[in-house]
Amino acid sequence: MSTKTAIVTGGNSGLGFATAKKLCDNGIITYIIGRSKEKTEEACAEIGANAIPVLYDLNDIAGIPAMIEKIAKNNPIDILVNNAGINLKKEFLEVTDEDFLSVIHTNLLSVFAVSREVVKTMKENKGGSIVNISSMASQYGIPKVIAYSASKGAIESMTRAMAVELAPFGIRVNCIAPGFIKTKMSSTALDNDPERKNKVLSRTPMGFLGEPSDIADAVFYFALNESKYTTGTVLPVDGGNSIGF
Repeated sequence: MSTKTAIVTGGNSGLGFATAKKLCDNGIITYIIGRSKEKTEEACAEIGANAIPVLYDLNDIAGIPAMIEKIAKNNPIDILVNNAGINLKKEFLEVTDEDFLSVIHTNLLSVFAVSREVVKTMKENKGGSIVNISSMASQYGIPKVIAYSASKGAIESMTRAMAVELAPFGIRVNCIAPGFIKTKMSSTALDNDPERKNKVLSRTPMGFLGEPSDIADAVFYFALNESKYTTGTVLPVDGGNSIGF
């Protein structure tokens, strides 16, 4: 496989870190975009030489074109993984306009802006693969995450629209909807709430939480030639949670 170049947003922890590591371990030069200098540089040091830190706050929409142009100047971008995102857990009536807009800004607008700029370079190079990270919150209703759910539902719709429009240029766009994945954050939350943990596991046919590597493996499939005839899809990686009863 010739050397490819990837961008992973939010790649310094959790699912993004596992994804970046999977790509780098397979010889793909991976730019990890993160806000925290310490976390991003530590993640890249842990992953190895193929990981390159990019310190950037994706909420700065205006600066995204210059940031992507700087990366693309060094290497053509073959793969984009839009992983960065934030959540907000609040009762529906307590969510302010500012709260809602903040989540939409980070989870949706930045994904659009990064994708638009990366597509400019992919179009010049006659191909590429974009993988968006959605959520089970887009698959069914979950209380107290209205803004997050709205943003992830929009990501899935945007995935399909992008796939259709960009297919003539050899650019594929797919989406992964993770279920309950065992990260440090989710493990702490579920371990402190046995009732919620039992509910999660009882509606997951496979009966256990996923690993970050499960998401990384799915991204890897979409990123490379093994999925060359696949675009516009949303793949739940959730142990059957979204169809469990």
